[in-house]
Amino acid sequence: MAFCPRRPPSSLLVGLLAVTLTGAFTPTTAAAAPRASSGADRSRPAPDRAVPDRAVLDRSVPDRAVPDRAVPDRAVPDRSAAAAGGERWSIDLAVGGGDDVNVRSDTGLLRLADTRPTRRTRPAALAASVAEGALLAPARTLAGPANRIHADLTAETPAGTTVQVQVRGARSTGWTEWREAGGAPAVFDRPVSRIQTRVLLTTRDPKAVASVRAVRLTADTATVAAPAPVAVRSYRVFATREGEVGGVTANGHTIRPRDHFVALPSRRGLAPLDSGDYTVRVCTTSGSRCEYAPVWDVGPWNTRDDYWNPAAVRENWKNLPQGRPEAQAAYQDGYNGGKDQFGRTVLNPAGIDLADGTFWDGLLLTDNAWVDVTYLWTGSGPRGVVGSGPLNIRTGPGTSYATRGLAATHADVPIQCYVKGQTVAGTYRTTNRWNRLAGGQYVSHAYVSAVYGGTVSPC
Repeated sequence: MAFCPRRPPSSLLVGLLAVTLTGAFTPTTAAAAPRASSGADRSRPAPDRAVPDRAVLDRSVPDRAVPDRAVPDRAVPDRSAAAAGGERWSIDLAVGGGDDVNVRSDTGLLRLADTRPTRRTRPAALAASVAEGALLAPARTLAGPANRIHADLTAETPAGTTVQVQVRGARSTGWTEWREAGGAPAVFDRPVSRIQTRVLLTTRDPKAVASVRAVRLTADTATVAAPAPVAVRSYRVFATREGEVGGVTANGHTIRPRDHFVALPSRRGLAPLDSGDYTVRVCTTSGSRCEYAPVWDVGPWNTRDDYWNPAAVRENWKNLPQGRPEAQAAYQDGYNGGKDQFGRTVLNPAGIDLADGTFWDGLLLTDNAWVDVTYLWTGSGPRGVVGSGPLNIRTGPGTSYATRGLAATHADVPIQCYVKGQTVAGTYRTTNRWNRLAGGQYVSHAYVSAVYGGTVSPC
């Protein structure tokens, strides 16, 4: 298993700047390749032959604008305020269940349930001496479209603790990234119809406990420049294997052997539990293997480095080129004194962490490596939700075609068009429709639970 600071890459980074591990955040070195003797490994199917084909194009499941994972609204409405400069409501701070991670409600206050920094109370990919927890409020449908959200937070934050309020908005093409809405409001580039709120608590001192008393939000409209059309963002970054089986990810998922997800060093693209609202396509540099995987953890190294965003949007390290992770700049060029945001010496240039199944089975990697990552939520167009996976990606519309990777359960995959091919009986339907993805690759539509973001046309 691997903490965020992995062993330095073997032959891939010969000649890069060597750094020395110092300080109290000394990481655990991890092996990158699976052991043949592992009982868990033997029980899993070989990735190229035994992974079931799953694909299903959407006739029996109606299209949805955004996959609706919200439970009944826990917010307290104040609709009368909409006519007086904005719609206002308060978040119910009662802890609701699986999407709420390491938090508890006590006498009307929201606090961390466990303030000790362990592998179950911090992002598994991070390995920093910080405990955190999050309350995820249900999505709220607004009375009318809005593009500016302001959060009024009432909280006690002793030294060493923080509380953040983050929001995201839903449009017909999917969710925006999460944005902070505390001191300054979150402003989206176009109006949204639904809002979801996340309250994040952290502490670096197990004896210091932040308490949240109230979170009140206001939604209104601000004048913004019309967004310029941009292509989906894709960058080459260094990937490390996360491991950490039994640990808990930032969205509350307990990591299983041969799991399929990724970690990015920013919560702006962190998907809620069992969703692929933020999905990446990660490929070997040769393009011979790819996996579509949801972003379920935060790390490696940093938690505020949305390096795929331009400087005007990027949360920190705005003077770095877009697409260059802070850890890469620190490792290669001594940026930030060669340290991450926690003051740890950066031991590799990782900009993404891969769960074991993504690393070994999806990409067939045996060591940490450079990969090409596409941050799919930065694009648009129809998306299919993989309801049952991991799912083989094939070079043609049938099981006789070669496999070129996997699509993880819950991944949201962009669909270019569909063709007719081999009939497949899957989890959601029996169909001869196959979805064509990027690069002329296909998945059978029998395992896609929903389609949103547009209509899928014949190729």
